[in-house]
Amino acid sequence: MSDISAQLVKELRDKSGAGFMECKKALVESSGDIEEAQKELRKRGIAVAAKKAGREASEGVIGSYIHTGGKLGVLVEVNCESDFVARTDLFQQLVKDLAMHIAAADPKYVRREEVDQAAIEAESQIQRDRAIAEGKPEKIVDKIVEGRMAKYYEEVCLLEQPFVKDGAKTVQELINEAIASLGEKIDVGRMVRLKVGESSE
Repeated sequence: MSDISAQLVKELRDKSGAGFMECKKALVESSGDIEEAQKELRKRGIAVAAKKAGREASEGVIGSYIHTGGKLGVLVEVNCESDFVARTDLFQQLVKDLAMHIAAADPKYVRREEVDQAAIEAESQIQRDRAIAEGKPEKIVDKIVEGRMAKYYEEVCLLEQPFVKDGAKTVQELINEAIASLGEKIDVGRMVRLKVGESSE
């Protein structure tokens, strides 16, 4: 454990936002390989998030982001389990990052369960017709549609989008890392993105 330098641990902490001991442990397990250590932290984040999924997150904050010029603004509600965690720098930074991401990536829904059934059916039909028009064999059309629908969710659902500041992770993975560091369930409640001149649907 002592072979891992403090500088290496700091580098991993800066990249991942995880705690000192978590970073050191991941670096020891990956023999000092930062990339592998990041993957390990991500896996742990998913495991911790899964354990906390059933808990209630009724505290939190509403974060905002107003783009330069004041023509684009975002409000996002991010929930956690305690007011103490809501006030931590890490949680506050997460909320800021989420608001900025929403401004940049323009997701239509927080999660795929919120996507309107009619929109899903219409998109599935478009992708099916497209695959057939491309001359794809009938037996693999369903598989192609499934793959393209996953891409569709990635475009329209906040939690499935690649995080704008680090495309190697999704927004959900970003949240999972915060869950692993803070030890509480964290969830995005609601969001609204307003742009001057755009009508609300």
